[in-house]
This record gives sequence, structure tokens and C-alpha cells, in this order.
Amino acid sequence: MPVTPSRWLAEYAWLPEHAEPTPDVLIEIEDGRISAVTPLTPGSRPPAGVEVHAVPLPGLTLPGLANVHSHAFHRALRGRTHGGRGDFWTWRDQMYAVADRLDPDTYLALARAVYAEMALAGITCVGEFHYLHHRPDGGAYDDPNAMGAALVEAAAHAGIRLTLLDACYLTSSVDGQPLAGPQRRFGDGDAARWAERATAFQPADSHVRVGAAVHSVRAVPADQLRTVADWARDRRAPLHAHLSEQPAENDECRAVHGRTPTALLAEHGVLGSDTTAVHATHPTSPDLTLLGDSRTGVCLCPTTERDLADGIGPTRLMADAGIRLSLGSDSHAVVDLFEEARAVELDERLRTRRRGHFAPVDLLTAASVTGHAALGWADAGRIAVGARADLVTVRLDGPRTAGVPPVGVFFAATAGDVEQVLVDGRVVVAEGRHLSVDVPAELSAAIEAVTPA
Repeated sequence: MPVTPSRWLAEYAWLPEHAEPTPDVLIEIEDGRISAVTPLTPGSRPPAGVEVHAVPLPGLTLPGLANVHSHAFHRALRGRTHGGRGDFWTWRDQMYAVADRLDPDTYLALARAVYAEMALAGITCVGEFHYLHHRPDGGAYDDPNAMGAALVEAAAHAGIRLTLLDACYLTSSVDGQPLAGPQRRFGDGDAARWAERATAFQPADSHVRVGAAVHSVRAVPADQLRTVADWARDRRAPLHAHLSEQPAENDECRAVHGRTPTALLAEHGVLGSDTTAVHATHPTSPDLTLLGDSRTGVCLCPTTERDLADGIGPTRLMADAGIRLSLGSDSHAVVDLFEEARAVELDERLRTRRRGHFAPVDLLTAASVTGHAALGWADAGRIAVGARADLVTVRLDGPRTAGVPPVGVFFAATAGDVEQVLVDGRVVVAEGRHLSVDVPAELSAAIEAVTPA
């Protein structure tokens, strides 16, 4: 990696609590953190000794973006699951076919390329919802956490931070049917054995944190939900859960437990300020109250939700209930946090047939500071003194952004407009190119290795 200069002059930078970007901002970095942020008044000179033109950042500089919900291996499905009819459940069969072919080596290669693709898109931290724990027959690897270790190594190679959300996955249905076929490799038998394996995984790398996940109310029996929640709370670690992604999940939970998935999670202590519900596409009004009152966040994954025909969640009602919103690319139908962010507003327009639900700064907040907090990195996602030095610079002179005012970037830019990315003060992407990974070549090779013929 090249040595990162300690001072950068952003043509525009989006500073915390500012409704619009600020022009001509000097950002100074020491030991991977932002040490000073100085907006320069028009016509003023920078502080003595600063070589402004040695380190320019032309365009709009944003804080690092957080991809709160990822299944890295789903990237192999892009472009392969769109023929014919179907829904989430038919798509899932194709996903399982890829899952069945992965091992620690092939997963390392695939995740490294996927995480590098994220870096190119301005993502500086990812939450990996990880349930590929064991061999395809359900037996443990010699290192029971070999698959998780592969993800940690992959993120290090790609130059981004990782929150590994170790998912408890024990049953195949709400009524407790056993795991079968490719699902066998997801399970640990019961929540106590899941906790034993998860506790044993303690990577020392500074770029990674370990959290927990309840895969869903389909996958964790009600009487074992609290074991997972207590494990996370004891460690002050993030806790995530898929929630109400499809109406069928709600219907089955009511049939078995007499309540919605949200009410079931609340009853067993899963909701709370360190918890993020993923999707929450089909909540009831009482569900929204439970989520808001418990200070549970929601991670929206609009491009996946539309790709799988899941539906459009009531995002404005969520925000009005006090629910913190974050974003994820989930199945990686695309890897583009700009697209995820603007979909929060645009999908709400489709749902309500009205415009103007979220201001641009709200979309930035969901893509940055709220997302990092949901992954346990509360010191990231802001261009502010003391924050991690994650800077993402977006071109304002490209074919999509030319003539667009900086405040409009979330409605105009794509991942392809990201020009430079710093993570913890290190340059990872320069001139739109990853400095250590040939992303197209590695994606092609890694996907070919795990895609069924």
C-alpha cells in the first residue's frame, strides 16, 4: 500500500449534521484517525506549510459507507437467477446449490473479490451475516471456524473492516423441522453448541469484530432465542436477525406461536438498542411500535428486496416510530450503496405515490454513521475529529454526475463514480481502481469455481 498523505483538501465534503456538502474542507489525518477538519473560507489561504495541491480531492468527499448486511457467496448468483417466474423460496434453492460447493479456500477467493468490489463502491465496512459454518455433510472442519476465518482474511486482503455476524441456524421451519440437504452445514445442533463454537472464534485482527445473528424465527426455536441474545449482550456485540422478509414467514409464525416474528423476538429478549432487524418488509403497526420502543434498528436492502419480489417496507413509518435505518446489499444483485440509499426514497414514493419522504442527508446518514453503529463501529461514518479516517471521494464530472449539485449525489451517482477510498487513513482505491485486487478477474475466477455447471 502507498503511504497515505496526512492532509487532504476536499473540493466538497459532507460534514456531520450539515444538510448539504461544504466546499473547500481541509482534512488532516494522524494514526488512521481524523485529527482536524477545517472549512476554508472563500479566498482564504490554508494553514502555513500545507501543500494544498499535493493532496487534492476533486469531487465530493463522503464518510466511509457501511454495508450492514452481506451474504458474500450470493454474489455468484448475480445474473443467474432471473429467468422465469418464482419468488424468494425458488431463488433459495439456487442459492443452496452454490452454498453446497464452497470450502474455506474457495470462500476466501470469492469473498476477497466481493469485498474488494465493495471497496470500489466506497464501502469501508461490511457486516457479513455468516451461516456457512461446517462441511457440506454437516461435519465440522478441523478448525470449526475455518469458514469464518476465511472471511476475516478476505476482508483484510480487500482493505475493509468486517463485522462477522455469526448466525445461529438450527431448524428449517418455524415448527422446528430438522435441517436437510445443503442446510446441514449451517447448524450446530442447538444454541448452546452454537455459542460454544462462536466463543472459540476470537480473531485478534484490528479490522474485525465478531457479533451474533439469529438467522430468523424459522431457523432458531423460540426457547433458544434468548441464548443467542444473551451471548451478544454479554459481549456488548451487535445482534442481527432476518425479520418478516416474506408474508409467509409472518403467517407461519402466527400459526405456530400465535404472534408475529417481531412479537416473538421481543418476548424472548432479542430486540434492543444493539439489535438490527434485517428487511422488516412486512411489519404490522404493533410491530413498528415494538421496534421503535426497544430502539431496535432496521437494515433495509432495497435492491435485494425488489430482486426477490419481497415487497416494499414502510420506511417512513419506521423512521417516524424512531427506528434507526441502515442499508445493506444482501444478495449483491448490485453492490452500490448509492442505489440502496436512493431506493429508500424512491421505493417509498412508489408505495405512497408521494414524493419527498427523506432528505439527502437522511440517506447519507443511513449509508454511513447509522450503518457503522449497527456493526459496532461507533467511531466511524463521520468526517469529524477523532473519527476513523474513512474518506470516499465521488466524481462530480462523470457522465452521471456532471452538472449535478453536490447535494444531489445520492440521486445521481453510482458505485462507478467512486474515485478514491481511504480506510483508516490508508488508500485502498485510487483513480477508481483497487490497489491490490484485480476485481473483475478475481470475481470471474472465483465464481466459475463455485457455480454449478
